[in-house]
Amino acid sequence: MARRSIAKEAEAVRQRLGERPIVLVGLMGAGKTSVGRRLAEKLDIPFVDADHEIEAAAGKPIKEIFADHGEAYFREGERRVIQRLIGNGAQVLATGGGAFMNEETRARIKSQGVSVWLKAPLPLLMKRVAKRHDRPLLQAEDPEAVMRTLMEKRYPIYALADVAVESRDVQHGQMVNDVIRALAQWDGWDIEAND
Repeated sequence: MARRSIAKEAEAVRQRLGERPIVLVGLMGAGKTSVGRRLAEKLDIPFVDADHEIEAAAGKPIKEIFADHGEAYFREGERRVIQRLIGNGAQVLATGGGAFMNEETRARIKSQGVSVWLKAPLPLLMKRVAKRHDRPLLQAEDPEAVMRTLMEKRYPIYALADVAVESRDVQHGQMVNDVIRALAQWDGWDIEAND
């Protein structure tokens, strides 16, 4: 019964979405890419990772962009890439952790897409990011202190997202179902059929 219900909710979300993208926001390690891929598959729409698109446009990894040009340069490139991607219709777009902090990017997402914040607690984020060494912002003596500072700065902005879903240490499929349920229950859909 639950499986059929989630399938119906996914279909309802897909229909309501129309040509808008679902934009996943949150800190590194929240699950935007892994959950995003599976969400796109379940909704039968493309998945796009903004970080991969930025690397393709720059011709180098993000870590090198930061090292060669600094964070401000990277953020400007990120803004331009997301601006381009957001106009590509229905898709699941995973953004980098700092993308939603840009006011222009937030406004564009608000007007053209649906934002979903994958909100994760500090221990889960640290467990996940400890496995990877390609996070420029965590190349510090105390990565946990950096992450805590990022949470303090970014969580109030992420809270502006249309929908928030608690990221948990569960199978990705379960997280996808949580996102679909949250989107299905979101009262911000402008359903023309009901006007």
